[in-house]
Amino acid sequence: MASTPASISIPAELRPADGRFGSGPSKVRPEAVKALQARAVDYLGTSHRRTGVRSVVGRLRAAMAELFGLGDGWEVVLGNGGSTGFWDAAAFSLVERRAQHLTFGEFSEKFSAVTAAAPHLRDPMVITAPYGTHPVPEPADPADIDVYALTHNETSTGVCMPLVQPQLSPSRQGDAPSLVMVDATSAAGAMPWDPADVDCYYFAPQKAFAADGGLFIAACSPATIERIERIDAGGRYKPATLDLAIAARNSRQDQTYNTPALATILLTLETAEWMLDGGGLGWAASRSAASSGIVYGWAAAREFASPFVTDAAMRSPVVCTVDFEGVSADDIAAALRANDIVDTEGYRKLGRNQLRIAAFPAIDPADAEALTACIDYIVERL
Repeated sequence: MASTPASISIPAELRPADGRFGSGPSKVRPEAVKALQARAVDYLGTSHRRTGVRSVVGRLRAAMAELFGLGDGWEVVLGNGGSTGFWDAAAFSLVERRAQHLTFGEFSEKFSAVTAAAPHLRDPMVITAPYGTHPVPEPADPADIDVYALTHNETSTGVCMPLVQPQLSPSRQGDAPSLVMVDATSAAGAMPWDPADVDCYYFAPQKAFAADGGLFIAACSPATIERIERIDAGGRYKPATLDLAIAARNSRQDQTYNTPALATILLTLETAEWMLDGGGLGWAASRSAASSGIVYGWAAAREFASPFVTDAAMRSPVVCTVDFEGVSADDIAAALRANDIVDTEGYRKLGRNQLRIAAFPAIDPADAEALTACIDYIVERL
């Protein structure tokens, strides 16, 4: 007789040491929480414009520059609002006339909706691919398309795309080059990238950087900084909290324009320095690749499961989407949750019989292995 999800008790020896597999907010390392607790009286609850906080912001900006190998002239810009806020800020401070968007999931679609609604911009050029795949950009005259909006990893579908797009190189040259902007919210810190291929690489830290949300971090090339300053000098109206010129000026002083969540900043710094201590971005990415490799290999070997993304080259190394047949993925997720293994539910708007499993660097590959054993145990009883 089949069991109900809530009645299934997974043996302790099968369970992962840490049962958090959410794709964002993601697992926060207990070591980082301890570091935050240690700063409870000299950091939390203090002014973000004083040395005690600004020194932490300075360390965070330096850690990001080192982790990503940013060259001369690049700046790390911080502000409140997360990636969603950065989309609005970019519509005011980075897109001059018209953007080209590659959309292949809900989050990439949201940025295109922002520039489409902006009254001071022309309707964007939107190139869409079916969920489970990604499109490729189409080079255009910089006088027409001045921003190419890419997404390194689409969190909703578990599809990643390469940032090396040689056909865009000519557009990035000249007196008024087009910019390549990359939403890296679920990729930054877990997937390698080359600053030579990108102008603006922005993200929020509640995924691979194992922190809370509400903060945006943007690695900005000299061309990006020039664009921000030129639009600012041109007098375009921008709300102060969405003005990247203001954000850049404050970031150079190791602060944000308005008060940030200090806990988020310190948690992000703890993860960035943990990655650097471990060996840098390559080391962090290898942890994600190991965990996702375990999940995809397990799914491919099961009759009741299969990776949603059929092209292995497009499969995300950080967010694994797995389809199920003959058994309810919702029941599997419910049984896992009843055993303190959480946030494996599929993305609600994708509407598939699916689990979505994070493989961020903070997740131990041994726990990913244990998760697959737990799913086997549940399926056998369902």
